Amino acid sequence: MSDQYRRPHAVGPRPDEGKDAEVDAITEIAALYYADDVTQEDLSQRFGMSRAKIGRLLKRAREEGIVEIRVRAHRGVAVEIEQEFIRRFRIGRLIVAADHRDLDAQRTALAALVAAHLNRLLRDGMIVAVGMGRNVGAVADSMVSTSPRSVTFVSAIGGSLRAGEIMNPDHICRRLAARFGGESETLYAPALVDNTSVRGALMQNETVRQTLDRARRADIALIGVGDLSEDSNMVRMGWFTPQEITEARLSGTIGDMMGYDFFDIQGNPTSTPLQERIMGLTTSELRRIPNVIAIASESTKAAGILGALRTGTINTLATSLSNAHTVLSLDHATQRRSVASRREDDIPHRAR
Repeated sequence: MSDQYRRPHAVGPRPDEGKDAEVDAITEIAALYYADDVTQEDLSQRFGMSRAKIGRLLKRAREEGIVEIRVRAHRGVAVEIEQEFIRRFRIGRLIVAADHRDLDAQRTALAALVAAHLNRLLRDGMIVAVGMGRNVGAVADSMVSTSPRSVTFVSAIGGSLRAGEIMNPDHICRRLAARFGGESETLYAPALVDNTSVRGALMQNETVRQTLDRARRADIALIGVGDLSEDSNMVRMGWFTPQEITEARLSGTIGDMMGYDFFDIQGNPTSTPLQERIMGLTTSELRRIPNVIAIASESTKAAGILGALRTGTINTLATSLSNAHTVLSLDHATQRRSVASRREDDIPHRAR
């Protein structure tokens, strides 16, 4: 055994080290175990402590976020289902994460995959238009870049006090820029205004117009897909009451992209009380952006994902494996119903 393995390494805050030294030691142990495949037995000898102590420190490393364990869908399964999505919906890429029972764990796992994908795409001089929501915010918190790039992250929708730092596009842009060493640009306007007249006036404001123009010229858009449920961001931010959500669902509205331009399950636009009151990019404007990455981790969003795909706006979809399977099943079922309905309409009235 080498001298390095015999030398004990104290773990814990000594009077002259403090908490930072303790965290550094835990990080070193975690790195050796997870990255270099050093066994707990070897770590026990190297650091002069019991295996039980090593196990507790590794557990602590996971609990404190020093180590993140991510489970990916099997590559063969992911490739097969991606090809089916490309064939059916004419998208360029499908990103799928393995399923988790815990909603936060599901969101984090998917966000990590999107962050890695985005990290591979970004180049100096690019512009990224950023939407709002928990899934988009999770990408900013998962992003790790070892090489700073000159990228501009632009808010593609206004802000909301009720959204908080986690979901507001302004805060998300700042976190993304901090990770990359790039720049962020805020849309200095509320996401939702009182009426169409106010929106029209704000759209003429030079600062607002310049930011939205830059967002329209984006190379990539990072947006969420919303669903109409009592737990949706719309209700949380006070944009919809639960009753209005119910009424919208009954009228055929199934979801939205980035809080704007609601649609039915066929991808057709629907009318809601928010019509022409949102300060942000419209679906038609998103459609002109070369790569629109839509993220939806929640299991309640399968129907919304299908409607969003049918708008022809999305280039890259990120979701869970179970959502992907459900979307394909829904697509098949709704296509069959549509065909059956057309055949019924073709039957002469007298023959029915």
